[in-house]
Amino acid sequence: YGQTVPSEMPDKQLFTYRRPVGAVAVITAGNFPVAVPAWYIVPALVAGNSVVWKPAEYSAVTSAALHELFVRGGGLPGGVFNVVQADGVSTFDGLQASLEHGFIDKVGFTGSSAVGREIGALTGRFLQTACLELGGKNPLVVAPSADLDLAVEGALFSGFGTAGQRCTSLGTVIVHESIHDQFLAKFTAAVTGAKVGDPTADVLMGPLLDAKFAERYEEYLSWIQPHHTVHGPSGRITDENPREGFAGDPSDGLYYHPIVVDGVRADDRIFGEETFGPIVGVTTYDTMSRAIELANAPGYGLSSSLYTTDPKEAFTFQSKISAGMVS
Repeated sequence: YGQTVPSEMPDKQLFTYRRPVGAVAVITAGNFPVAVPAWYIVPALVAGNSVVWKPAEYSAVTSAALHELFVRGGGLPGGVFNVVQADGVSTFDGLQASLEHGFIDKVGFTGSSAVGREIGALTGRFLQTACLELGGKNPLVVAPSADLDLAVEGALFSGFGTAGQRCTSLGTVIVHESIHDQFLAKFTAAVTGAKVGDPTADVLMGPLLDAKFAERYEEYLSWIQPHHTVHGPSGRITDENPREGFAGDPSDGLYYHPIVVDGVRADDRIFGEETFGPIVGVTTYDTMSRAIELANAPGYGLSSSLYTTDPKEAFTFQSKISAGMVS
């Protein structure tokens, strides 16, 4: 809706209107192959724009099915909603050429911060502001007054639900030093007992999405340093490296052990960079100002959270944290 505001001049009225921008390019990741694209595509179409959607190459079947539902079920005219299946390099080249020729009027992207920087720089050259939903090292702070069982429940799901493959997945738990040992004991016990396996069964986490994510996750494991303490077995789940209570056959997918890495420091790579997969770091703080400093250290993030029963801590955290969402 438009907003009507008073004019600074007498006997004048101002009106604002919402207009379609034209052709919208949407580029999305495949970890949420229907929900995230729909957040771009539906508003763009309803507002009267045409859409060119480039989904992740590893979710091609799902994206093709979603496109069929829109076109056949929605009665859209031909050419209004279009899907392009391509790899990342081809997509960037195509986007650049489309912007140069004036074919694209708006760009929306969900994915990694590294690619988001490139797309933001590219659209900026053509005086466009891209819609960018990127990741981050999402922190979870646990204060001394927190309900530890509730904090553990939140850390378990946010760290390992969907095998840590969400933009909002937990990166680092920042726990007060006075309750570190107690929290860590409860958290590692919960991770050890978490059900892993076939996602059609009643499990906390299933497999990694694609071979490239498995390769990248194994690189993250190489970031573990001698000063870290790793809780639980690590690596890919196989008959030789089993997980107790595994649901199904581990050879049917790219299944990995969820791990907790304690003793993480602010200058560690595992602290500062997003790790897309089932790995959560743990570090400690002494004052709330230090907790906020640690939470903000990796840069602007997508999500953050605080477990406390102290209202002053809650309001201080939400006012000083540098993240798009605060829980």
